[in-house]
Amino acid sequence: MKIKIYISLVIAILFQLNLTYAQGCDGDDPVTDKDGAAPKIKIFGYLQTQYDYTFNDINENTLKFKRARIGVRGNIDNDFSYYFMLEASPFIGGVGSAYLMDAFVTYKKYNWAKISVGSFKQPFGLEVNTPCNNLTTIDRSIVSDQLVAPQRDFGLIILGGNKYTKFNYAVALMNGRGLNVVDNNSKKDIIGRVSYKLFDFMTIGGSFRYGYPNNNDDTRTTYGAEMALKLNNFKIQGEYIYDEGDYNRAAGGGCGSEPVELGEKRDGAYIMVSYDTKWKVQPVFKYEYFDPNIDVKKIGYQEMMTIGANYFINDKVRIQLNYQAHIETYINVDNDMLLAQIQIKW
Repeated sequence: MKIKIYISLVIAILFQLNLTYAQGCDGDDPVTDKDGAAPKIKIFGYLQTQYDYTFNDINENTLKFKRARIGVRGNIDNDFSYYFMLEASPFIGGVGSAYLMDAFVTYKKYNWAKISVGSFKQPFGLEVNTPCNNLTTIDRSIVSDQLVAPQRDFGLIILGGNKYTKFNYAVALMNGRGLNVVDNNSKKDIIGRVSYKLFDFMTIGGSFRYGYPNNNDDTRTTYGAEMALKLNNFKIQGEYIYDEGDYNRAAGGGCGSEPVELGEKRDGAYIMVSYDTKWKVQPVFKYEYFDPNIDVKKIGYQEMMTIGANYFINDKVRIQLNYQAHIETYINVDNDMLLAQIQIKW
């Protein structure tokens, strides 16, 4: 099955891709006021109320806030901007109270050399850098949550290009330890992402990370290839990530997911198909696999299929319904899930 995914992703990468760079969750471009100028201050945020039902022996189920975020952004003048966001959901991050997620200042005078300093997302991967309120499925893929961790960190990033240019890049120097902690070694992680738009509907790109997650000696190397295709209302998106070396066991998984024990080499991939209908309904299908230890056959390897639909009441309110079919190849576990979420953003 893994060979089929490799082939599918290679073919897709040769023919398609569409990248979005998003350090935070409010998109890339500031909104404009009535006079057509960017406002000095914009308050934004969103709530994601969710119901989870697990098809196991006890039929475990719960209501929760997937995310509850509020932030402010704006411009000091034509050259400097700021971005600040809090996470208030007690169900994410493991801290039980509101905490700082993103806070950075950007020097943006030059389109090809914008500089940001502060806490923000790692510039690695298509799915991780898609704002949480724009995700096509309720959850990110397993490989994105497990291998691109920590997803947020403190550092300095240089970016070039925008959604109108054919070429985009981002290169960051980051602590590598995640939020709410200081670095525990003197070396920094180098993380980068590039893309090139071949046609209006086609782009190819990739990501790279080299770092020191725990000390000055043990290293971690990560590679990523990603793809997306949009032809009218039809969309295809896929990603492959390979990771090896040491890792920070205290960093946790992305968006509150439970981290798993990793071997020396690990990888994973997903491919997702969706279609925008005229009835504001978007059906979606996603297949993914994750192998936490390539050197150990079967044990720990997992696959998952997600079947669902998104209903857009308007551009501020969205309802999502996902059925996750978990596939264990070694020991079968009753852990399929039904997820339902309503999102309101402002």
